[in-house]
Amino acid sequence: MVTHSKHLPAEERRAATVEAVVELAAKQNPSEITTTAIAKHMGVTQGALFKHFPTKDAILEAVMEWVAKRLLTRLDKAAETAATPLGKIEAMFMAQVSFVVEHPGVPRMLFGELQRAQLTAPKLMAQSLLRNYHERLSRLIEAGKTSGEIRLDLDTEAAATLLIGMLQGLVMQSLLAGDVTQVRSQAPRVFAIYLSGIGSSK
Repeated sequence: MVTHSKHLPAEERRAATVEAVVELAAKQNPSEITTTAIAKHMGVTQGALFKHFPTKDAILEAVMEWVAKRLLTRLDKAAETAATPLGKIEAMFMAQVSFVVEHPGVPRMLFGELQRAQLTAPKLMAQSLLRNYHERLSRLIEAGKTSGEIRLDLDTEAAATLLIGMLQGLVMQSLLAGDVTQVRSQAPRVFAIYLSGIGSSK
């Protein structure tokens, strides 16, 4: 449970609110998280919460912004640790696996936002996150073709989509099983199959 002083500065209060929502999302359906539940989890009143966020959607937008910034930063740092395009793709894939295991509420929230019929600000941010990730993968796949690591006839867009879908599938299965840590052991084996399909035969 998030426990913070009732007299935190505005930015720290906003950050604490985001943390509370991510923690709650790991334990319950994100769509059922109320401002009352968030305030209770933080040990503050709803009034204190609304001083920093005018609506629940504003809170969700802040959460999506936090997720996008943290995840993309981690992916970029992971890519920097590898020397080749394929190595970078694998490093990014495993970095996302670690992020999901550390923050199991995040994929639940992303899935929830993307399923909403309304085109809300949080949903737009979730879509933007997926688009940015797809673009990063596409650039690396093209670089892999240039370096000779990846087959020249590979459909770049489909290959990037498949990699994202692979992890989404693993996460969904682990959530259904009630143990998100399963992703950590399954991901390397799944990635090895992916690698055998896109790698150059040279």
